[in-house]
Amino acid sequence: MNQNFGTFSKTLERPYKTYSMELCGRTLSADIGRVSAQANGAVLMHYGDTTILATATASKEPRDGVDFFPLSVEYEEKMYAVGKIPGGFNKREGKASEHAILTSRVIDRPMRPLFPKDYRNDVLLDDLVMSVDPKCPPEVLAMLGSSLATSISDIPFDGPCAATMVGLIDGKFVFNPTNAEKAVSDLALTVASTRDKVIMIEAGANEISDEVMIDAIYQAHEINKQIIAWMDQIVAEVGKPKHSYVSCAIPDELFAAIKEIVPPAEMEEAVFCDEKQKRDENIADITARLKEAFADNEEWLAVLGEAVYQYQKKTVRKMILKDRKRPDGREISEIRPLAAEVDVVPRVHGSGMFTRGQTQILNICTLAPLSDAQKIDGLDENVTSKRYMHNYNFPSYSVGETKPSRGPGRREIGHGALAERALLPVLPSIEEFPYAIRTVSETLESNGSTSQASACASTLSLMAAGVPIKSMVAGISCGLVTGDTDDDYIVLTDIQGLEDFFGDMDFKVAGTEKGITAIQMDIKIHGLTRAIVEEAIARTHEARLYIMNEIMKPCIAEPRAELSKYAPKISSIQIDPSKIGDVVGKQGKTINKIIEETGVQIDIEDDGHVSVCGTDQEMIDKAIEIIESIVTDIELGMIMTGPVVNILPIGAQVQLGPNKKGLVHISRLADSRVAKVEDVVNLGDEVTVRVIKVDDIGGKIDLSMRPSDINDTWSPELEQERRKAAAASRGDRDHGDRGDRRGGYDRDRRDRRDRDDRYRR
Repeated sequence: MNQNFGTFSKTLERPYKTYSMELCGRTLSADIGRVSAQANGAVLMHYGDTTILATATASKEPRDGVDFFPLSVEYEEKMYAVGKIPGGFNKREGKASEHAILTSRVIDRPMRPLFPKDYRNDVLLDDLVMSVDPKCPPEVLAMLGSSLATSISDIPFDGPCAATMVGLIDGKFVFNPTNAEKAVSDLALTVASTRDKVIMIEAGANEISDEVMIDAIYQAHEINKQIIAWMDQIVAEVGKPKHSYVSCAIPDELFAAIKEIVPPAEMEEAVFCDEKQKRDENIADITARLKEAFADNEEWLAVLGEAVYQYQKKTVRKMILKDRKRPDGREISEIRPLAAEVDVVPRVHGSGMFTRGQTQILNICTLAPLSDAQKIDGLDENVTSKRYMHNYNFPSYSVGETKPSRGPGRREIGHGALAERALLPVLPSIEEFPYAIRTVSETLESNGSTSQASACASTLSLMAAGVPIKSMVAGISCGLVTGDTDDDYIVLTDIQGLEDFFGDMDFKVAGTEKGITAIQMDIKIHGLTRAIVEEAIARTHEARLYIMNEIMKPCIAEPRAELSKYAPKISSIQIDPSKIGDVVGKQGKTINKIIEETGVQIDIEDDGHVSVCGTDQEMIDKAIEIIESIVTDIELGMIMTGPVVNILPIGAQVQLGPNKKGLVHISRLADSRVAKVEDVVNLGDEVTVRVIKVDDIGGKIDLSMRPSDINDTWSPELEQERRKAAAASRGDRDHGDRGDRRGGYDRDRRDRRDRDDRYRR
């Protein structure tokens, strides 16, 4: 029987090119054409053994009904990249981690300004983390991959851009630091650049000076320019022609018609107002008039909202840049009215409220045992938990809207992380303050720079809660309006919402009197000159010193000496890690008994750090005393106290600690002869004893209650002499009248000894 199985396919050959360069002592390479050919742009990036697939895709048509550029960035962490299986019941990756969300935001911020402003096609940048080398940061590689994938694609993009991380160890900069270097670095800075200018800054720092920060930024910028030159060569060889698109720019005819109905002077009067609600009412009235005027023109009505927005923007920018007038009438470097309060909310462990104009943040501090620290299951094996957590909430009522809450979005997560980063350098160590700490910023009112108000409010609530932070932290944001040249610009201190929306920059800086602890810079233009960066950092330095000295310190000058009566009390001790098993006991029986007896919570770290948490300090002290008794080796000569737990014919057993008992022989109960044990002690009596013998092999412990043994004259040598004398006395009696009964006497003595040993056991 003939069977036709067909023909086998030919071996697929997909040619691709690999481009490489040396970057900070490691090889950076990009495979073009190797994978994901159906994406608009794709590149398989390698940095050491770190591997990331970066793709860029765009829809063919603009999305209907949007007045913004719909860019999405996804940074996908796969646990196989570090040889792990995801934890939990569902053995696959779930929603993005906070770290992945923050990385996505850092990629989005420098790239978004480089797309055409009138582009409305959906664009997705996807970075799939496939392998992680601890010496090569995947976050940097993802940023470079997204930039290169978009640059070689047919998507309109004025790139490429590049990014570099900077650390500071022993006063020296380290570029693209390894995980081990990050752990000891005083700086965690990420700088993104275009060919000529810095376009994004993200930093956490251990009170770094302005001068050191600026130096770090521009050394990273020089490295970025080298990377961009390498990318330009790749784009020149394999880049696709950019596709055409439907422009969503507002027709010039519509602008002209709007200005006929609403002259520039009227628009200036509408936006020149220090109350957000009044300004919104003015714009709503203008929009209503324009809708009525253009009721017969559906095409214009469809983009009228965006047209009014653009008209406001041009008006505000002209007022600031040309007339040096701000919408609320402030001077260029003037901060809005400020207020600070503490103890706003009763019964919580600490609370602080910070108000700047129409921006108001209430922060609540909660203290808990270290076991409540947040556990992290991510790609960085050095970070498995964090004891300080800052959460930021932005409800719709804070801006007068009615949207129901659906949980924190990426913006809320980013703002929370920024305030958290700002406070981390001033927190006390675990040894100084063995608590997990959570602060929650509730945005009560918003009109610009709520993240920096959160840093101020967090500082207030931490100090009100009695957390011994090392220094105050305050934050402020600067804005920017630029003209036609690099020298035509104006930097604004403490921008409100309108200046943020219509301006070119939101430059947030938090820090102490000593130096910077956090930076986040967002811009809407193609980069900043060094002069702008230096002026913005100088302005924020001056402003945060004013906020701390004039507003925050008069409210609360230093952390309170005592915790709230509602806060848990925590004491900690350090034990030998080899004794952890003794404290826990078989199947946890020992530690559970301590918890049941004292009502405390006990947390034991692998390094032997023990935290005891409770509301009753007496019970905490008792639990620690029990733990110390367990881990303390009983040594010859020690004086101890414990209850009598057993009465025997030969003496009394005394509890010296969990699983530790000693025997006071009847002959050691008193200096005089004792006929009956109960004549001296009863069950449950608390007695003081001296350890006179420790059997290292059998574990037996002999004790004495004799006053003559407990006093300072006792010594091991004296005890040995006494035992020898007693043995000699017994020997003399054995050789006396009962010499002929020697064999029987020896048997009796052995029987008594065996009986005593049984009682001891």
